[in-house]
Amino acid sequence: MKFFKACLVLVVTLILIGALQTKFGDLPPIGKFLNPVTGFWQNAESRNIDAQLNLKMEGLQGKVTIRYDEEMIPHIFADNDHDLYFAQGYVTAHDRLWQMDIQTRSASGRLAEIVGAKALDVDRYHRRMGMVYGAENTLKECMKDPQSKLVLEAYCAGVNEYIHHLPSKYYPIEFKLLDYAPEDYTPLNCALVLKLMSETLAGGSDDFQLTNTLKYFGPKVTADLFPDYPFNEDPIIPAGTKWDFKPLPLPKPSKAFLDEMTDTIHTKPKVEGIGSNNWAIAGSRSANGYPILANDPHLHLTYPSIWYQNQLAAPGVNVNGVSLPGTPGIIIGYNQKIGWGVTNVDADVLDWYQIRFKDLAKNEYWYNNRWVPVKKRIEEIKIRGQKTLYDTVIYTHIGPVVYPAANQKPQMGKAANVPVGHALRWIAHDPSNEFKTFYLLNRGKNYEDYREAIKYFFAPAQNFIYAGNDQNIAITPNGKFPLKYKDQGKFILDGSDPADDWQGWIPMDQNPTVKNPPQGFISSANQSSTDPTYPYYINWHFGSYTRGKRINDRLRTLHHATVDSLRVLQTDDYSVFAQDILATMLNDLDVSKMDNGQKQVYQIIGKWDKQYSAGSMGASIFELWWDNLYNAIWTDDFMVKKQLNIQLKWPSRYRTVQLLLTEKESKWYDDSRTQEIETRASLINRSFDATVDSMTRKYGKPGTAWQWGAVKGSHISHLANINGFGSGNFSAGGAAGVVNALSEENGPSWRMIVQFGPRVQGYGVLPGGESGNPGSYYYDNFLKTWQTGQLKPLLFLDSSADGAAHIKTTVTLNNK
Repeated sequence: MKFFKACLVLVVTLILIGALQTKFGDLPPIGKFLNPVTGFWQNAESRNIDAQLNLKMEGLQGKVTIRYDEEMIPHIFADNDHDLYFAQGYVTAHDRLWQMDIQTRSASGRLAEIVGAKALDVDRYHRRMGMVYGAENTLKECMKDPQSKLVLEAYCAGVNEYIHHLPSKYYPIEFKLLDYAPEDYTPLNCALVLKLMSETLAGGSDDFQLTNTLKYFGPKVTADLFPDYPFNEDPIIPAGTKWDFKPLPLPKPSKAFLDEMTDTIHTKPKVEGIGSNNWAIAGSRSANGYPILANDPHLHLTYPSIWYQNQLAAPGVNVNGVSLPGTPGIIIGYNQKIGWGVTNVDADVLDWYQIRFKDLAKNEYWYNNRWVPVKKRIEEIKIRGQKTLYDTVIYTHIGPVVYPAANQKPQMGKAANVPVGHALRWIAHDPSNEFKTFYLLNRGKNYEDYREAIKYFFAPAQNFIYAGNDQNIAITPNGKFPLKYKDQGKFILDGSDPADDWQGWIPMDQNPTVKNPPQGFISSANQSSTDPTYPYYINWHFGSYTRGKRINDRLRTLHHATVDSLRVLQTDDYSVFAQDILATMLNDLDVSKMDNGQKQVYQIIGKWDKQYSAGSMGASIFELWWDNLYNAIWTDDFMVKKQLNIQLKWPSRYRTVQLLLTEKESKWYDDSRTQEIETRASLINRSFDATVDSMTRKYGKPGTAWQWGAVKGSHISHLANINGFGSGNFSAGGAAGVVNALSEENGPSWRMIVQFGPRVQGYGVLPGGESGNPGSYYYDNFLKTWQTGQLKPLLFLDSSADGAAHIKTTVTLNNK
């Protein structure tokens, strides 16, 4: 019996050991994860890090000193460029290794390698969109430039030095949860990060919904509802600016293609709420007589933070700001001479072309009156626990045919909206070397250096703002813009007609720009780049006018401006949109027919100050009321026409404002699904009643539950949506259409203000922290500062011996 019990215990123990080392579904081997020596316990970090470390490693040419301040922000001092970027790669990997790994796996279509077949559709989408193809083209271009080659290879060598000496017990916790190990980092990974930004900022398209709209309603209605220049615009380059160049002749439009359209089409719409603000004021408007620059890029907020703070110093460079984990250099920042920031241009650099294949084999397509052979690229997609998939992607002279047949298109996310049988022309596929732009900006000394640097930046097009101690301010909507005929790419294009091909490029020195305008300030908030006098087509549709108008209105009133007055503007919650339309909505309400509950809500919204502050009930009421009114106007005409299997482009909210303000008797107010004739007033009253009913059912009587901060529910999610690693909901002001563009999940991913003068001083804050480790105090230690609209002074060291009072840790790297 004792022997039997002993055997039973042994068998059970062996089973448990086996089970603990085995993956079950999405769970890691639980024994490995809970192991106190190698598991997640090893990922806890103390706030009180105080150490002096001397490390020897291969690959360095000299000595590097890394000084960590109180916030664990690294300040890197090296004797040469190679060692500087080697060290930047090393410290970034120390803090953000898993983030670097997962973002490039996503961009390159390699998630299935670690999570299995459930990621296969996403992987195929990224491969078929040509993300790797574009990154390869960019890398080839970068490697032609000796300096860029040195920087990229040194950065990757530093990352790999960290990986090669990292024991598995210290792997970031996400590697343990997903049960895989980091791999060597390559320059291709750096290029993939750029392509990921192109996908985020220049990867959406309205072409096909608009083409369906054109087919359904005709050209007159389409031109009226989707005008080429928006209502109430205040453009980036001040209206009336004269162009000091002779423009190139524009290509001629192709023949009408609309009647030849064979498909009903769906595509990924542009993401609303992703944008940015930047501005600079001249010394004539500041308290100290020098320019001030501000920037806050708005992106999808995640933990770890999108940006990584660091200072880089070597002979010829000393620069402070933020980098993108996985790429070398400082992307947004300043030195002791100049500063710069970016917002998205939203240029039309992604077009779809209908392709006519010869037959079902799809080996040839019709172009320029002849059959042309396709090229085929085999994508090898590894799948955890399954056989490798070999996916054939067809390429035309235009670009990849993402899904040649309907049965190849999965019904998921972005891929579900890609048109079948169409080729993609996308600027992200073209060779470029954006790294050189930031290499030069980091070392810039004046306006001329800024202009030289940005000519290497192709995609995604950005509004590069400049300010410097040379007393200049400037802004340039900059990128590699196709030379197009007017509205080319607004609708689907003919893949068989050479006239619809991109016909060259707008010369970089003819991109719109302004330097030291008489108004004494410059700004951008994703609105139109120029007024209609600019001779080239960049796009027909940009971000809303409201943020840009509010910024410019406030800057016009600022004299003797300070960092703090611009900080207040960055967190401004006032709604120009509500300012423009709320009075009309209120005036059309019939108060005599309201019950007591509706009258109470009417009183609240009537007294609203148009601020999207966290405690505002008026903001919550207005936001839902507007949504209900918008849907009441357009749903009957623009909802998906299921009987026709088409999806239409809906008019923008700002075209809707124009309709309500200027067309009181418009036909669009009548609901074609009802017998009665609806009017503007009846829709406004009906949508108000629906708003009161909906909010009362959901939140009870007006009170704290109606406050905007609670209703909006802002939060920051973990990059892999791991529960417990995000922020949870927090109450904060802001909205997509106000300067403080904090919505539910999108918002200011980095706030920065730079005051120029004899000593240049920067201020900034991330919505998180430096560390990518959820077990670290420095994972989210900036959140409260960011949430309350405050900024932290940015420590700028002149040498490695500087700033002793602010330094917690020093790490010295030496060659072995």
